Amino acid sequence: MADPYFFGYGSLVNLSTHDFPDPHPARLKGWRRVWRHTDLRPVAFLTAVPDPECEIEGMIAHVPKDDWAALDEREWAYDRVPATQAVTHPLTHDVEIAVYAVPHDRHTAPSNHHPLLLSYIDVVVQGYLRAFGPDGVDRFFATTDGWDAPILNDRAEPRYPRHQQLKPAETELVDDRLQQVSAQVLQTGQQKKAGGLPASFVF
Repeated sequence: MADPYFFGYGSLVNLSTHDFPDPHPARLKGWRRVWRHTDLRPVAFLTAVPDPECEIEGMIAHVPKDDWAALDEREWAYDRVPATQAVTHPLTHDVEIAVYAVPHDRHTAPSNHHPLLLSYIDVVVQGYLRAFGPDGVDRFFATTDGWDAPILNDRAEPRYPRHQQLKPAETELVDDRLQQVSAQVLQTGQQKKAGGLPASFVF
């Protein structure tokens, strides 16, 4: 029987956010990341969409005893999609790999009402930096669409539940890459004036 694994391409790449065993860097062919909002969540998150011309890096990890309950709960706004044949990985035994993606008809573009969270971006970039180095961070930005979306700077009071403490150099790296893609980073007060989430919002 094949061992179950998942392919993570966002926060799951940051191993500080979970304790699933046997993690390994891997690549997923035929998919691309994009920042999207789903009506199932108040803010925008990463999802993966089919793209035959793209290949993205990420992390696979084992799901012990085929018990997907904890991961399904964490990724509750996503569908679990079979992706074994699309993933390149270093494992030599028989595995079945799934990837989580928001259903096509359930996501729309981010907005001031449904922005990206900088605390979430921090977690994702930190994960890619640790797993793939600065060049991997650059590839993450290059293979992710939607950087024109508004980003809420919530670092002072992180709203992402699995937020991490970044080193000053990591924070500088995130800010530099966001500047390179001309990202629009809003302070909480700015976003409130723009008709976005109230300052009291907690994810």
